[in-house]
Amino acid sequence: MNPEDEVATLASELIAIDTTNPGTYGGPGPERAGAEYVAAKLAEAGYAPHYVESGAPGRGNVVVRVAGADPARGALLVHGHLDVVPADPADWSVHPFSGEIRDGYVWGRGAVDMKGMLAMMLAVARHFRRTGVVPPRDLVFAFLADEEAGGVAGAQWLVEHRRDLFDGVTEAVSEVGGFSVQLGDGPRAYLVETAEKGSMWVRLAARGTAGHGSLLHTDNPIATLAAALTRLGEHRFPLILTQPVREFLEGSGLPFDPADPEATVGKLGHLSRLIEATLRDTATVTIVNAGYKSNVVPSIARAEVDARTLPGRDEAFRTELARVLGPDIEIEWSSLPAVQTTFDGDLVAAMGAAIAAEDPRARLIPYMLPAGTDAKSFARLGIRHLGFAPLRLPPELDFTALFHGVDERVPVDALRFGTRVLDRLLRSC
Repeated sequence: MNPEDEVATLASELIAIDTTNPGTYGGPGPERAGAEYVAAKLAEAGYAPHYVESGAPGRGNVVVRVAGADPARGALLVHGHLDVVPADPADWSVHPFSGEIRDGYVWGRGAVDMKGMLAMMLAVARHFRRTGVVPPRDLVFAFLADEEAGGVAGAQWLVEHRRDLFDGVTEAVSEVGGFSVQLGDGPRAYLVETAEKGSMWVRLAARGTAGHGSLLHTDNPIATLAAALTRLGEHRFPLILTQPVREFLEGSGLPFDPADPEATVGKLGHLSRLIEATLRDTATVTIVNAGYKSNVVPSIARAEVDARTLPGRDEAFRTELARVLGPDIEIEWSSLPAVQTTFDGDLVAAMGAAIAAEDPRARLIPYMLPAGTDAKSFARLGIRHLGFAPLRLPPELDFTALFHGVDERVPVDALRFGTRVLDRLLRSC
């Protein structure tokens, strides 16, 4: 069986395994059933995969190494995450954990982020073992837990406690890149992620004096926090044209003035929101929590902010955020750094050749991801990361809106295309 012939079924079966990540730690994790499915499929093909729980019951990870022709070369890590974000069935056209194949798509939570890519990885790995393919260098396939909550109980834990699984790895490929976009009238472009913004989780608190709601209050912490959040919502961090974004805009084929990059971004159609977020730091309020009874003024009000920072901007961002929020707001931080690499080298050339074999007029363009991936954890091991999960998509499909969105789905033809490209890449890189 060719790997492309089973990839849609593998994706459907993976989606049907509910691996929703609640974003909490200390209790059982959701990934075990998905990890056990992957391990069984690999074992069925003849591998002896490593199943590792990353610090807590149920936080299942599966890692398998494929020996290459030249063990002296740096190994390539091909990784993806098993967990998904929550989905409310009431909002969907199909049940989000059905894995239904309909109208030429595989539907369900994780179809895009990122069980479709896991299925491609699994299909190619199985095909290599069954047919005796020896890649040019060692390959490490890793199916990981907890990426949707920063990888604390997944890639971060493995980097800290099981570095042996990644011995000799120098480069990695994973999400979010390799998907096609139509930019103007030129040939189809495929984005390759060469950088991603830093992730920063900010916890805010305002304090005041508790009391009866019927009285006058001059230090109500809810009012203090609300005013600070309003200022933050109205604030725009400075526009900074980083090298990865400049390379993307120059390669887009659209008119580009470095003095006004937003003009070019505004012409990108569905892609505009993704690229717009890479022009500046962002800080989005996601949780507000205060009070416990309608006639009681609480002594504290809290909020959480999802912040994403451009490479090299952490300290400047912290200073600016504190200024915007004001002196009455307490701030706690936790963060993962931005990562960045260059758009060159043998691996990039191999990506281009693998895409060109399926789409001869295609071109590859680097870009920066405004979100974060497990690349942040593997960067601690000195591993160079490129986002490349290849998919040839219908130009009318708003692909980026499907990440964490309702009715998440991926075209079956795109999965078949991506499997062929990944097969060629891993045979030649």
